[in-house]
Amino acid sequence: MKKILYISYDGMTDPLGQSQVLPYLVGLSKEGYRFTLLSFEKKDRYVKHRKTIEDIVMAAGIEWVPLSFTTNPPMLSKFYDAVRMQRKALALHKEKQFDMVHCRSYIAADIGLKLKRKYGVKFFFDMRGFWADEKRDGGAWKDGHPIFRRVYKYYKKKEAAYLQYADYIVSLTRAGKEELLRWSTYNSLVSVGVIPCCADMDHFSVTDDLQKKQSRKKLGIAEDILVLSYLGSVGAWYMLDEMLVFFKRLKLYYPDALFLFVTHSSKDLIINKAAAHTIPATEFVIIEANREEVPVFIKASDISISFIKPVYSKISSSPTKLGEVLSMGIPVIVNSGVGDVEAIVSDNHCGIVLKEFTTKAYDEAIHHLPEMLKKNPATIRENITAVFDLSYGIQLYSEAYQKIFYENKKGLSPISHLNPA
Repeated sequence: MKKILYISYDGMTDPLGQSQVLPYLVGLSKEGYRFTLLSFEKKDRYVKHRKTIEDIVMAAGIEWVPLSFTTNPPMLSKFYDAVRMQRKALALHKEKQFDMVHCRSYIAADIGLKLKRKYGVKFFFDMRGFWADEKRDGGAWKDGHPIFRRVYKYYKKKEAAYLQYADYIVSLTRAGKEELLRWSTYNSLVSVGVIPCCADMDHFSVTDDLQKKQSRKKLGIAEDILVLSYLGSVGAWYMLDEMLVFFKRLKLYYPDALFLFVTHSSKDLIINKAAAHTIPATEFVIIEANREEVPVFIKASDISISFIKPVYSKISSSPTKLGEVLSMGIPVIVNSGVGDVEAIVSDNHCGIVLKEFTTKAYDEAIHHLPEMLKKNPATIRENITAVFDLSYGIQLYSEAYQKIFYENKKGLSPISHLNPA
């Protein structure tokens, strides 16, 4: 039985941990892998959801080691957490002698590289996205700021080491993989697999007319109006202003249309942004939901929208919400320039893709709405099953694990191609 240390700087009590970490580990545990899960938990969420996570990991035979997520001071807190992560990981390895460390994104990957160099532990780099470039593209690390410029260069250097010495790399998108293979820092001896953010299709079941009516009744929404929905947080990458402008344009064609937000983000933020576009608060239903409630509320919608900034780093992005919404058979309105989104939506005929944020593009999308609204939810779900089904994602991870443990690494020993520690 292979023993694996899984490290995530995202918390398991966060929605992301519950959708994009735990379901995979539960599935892989059934195949005989023994996991120790090291994560960083935000205080309020930990207090609220600790018991739920403990029940899940206990049932799966996973040992969960939660550490507290530090927020202040902003920059130093991350270095502090990184030091704590390293100390705890090393202590756990001395106790359990792991066969592999599965590192979710860059912060965790630093520990994976250290464990490989020092002990020859297999290093699985679950890259997720181009994290350093995302920080720069998103404005968190401003080019004009000397400290952030140095931090960016520091992590790009680290990234080069991860790509050189990993035993396996996972990219969320084919577009991201193709870009990665062109980088001079990539080691061609290391296999790169593509595993998107999958959805638990049992949890996000297909929508039918009765469920839609029940959801609307629960939310106080009339049965005979068009409902546009948005799932997830707003701000940062998500283009709230552009989505609001689209909605305002939509109201010209569908005067009774309502915009449903299922989000943990601030209701006031959305309402204030809408007011700046002269859209009254009465045009919105904004509700917070836990994981169990999300499909119930989203099923009230006819079509779902998600605009994401199409910057360089986003070619490596796989929006979690896309698989979840499409699993319910709800068509989508999205923009190009984000990972494999355009190809998935276009190839599977499950939505409308905008190539620009203009009135003309909005009107063209709205013109195609009647066609999308006639789509059979079961057909949409069936078309995207091979892309987003969680069981397929677990299978891909299992195949990657087997490649590391049971196939020759092109003649390389675990440590023969490493620089000295």
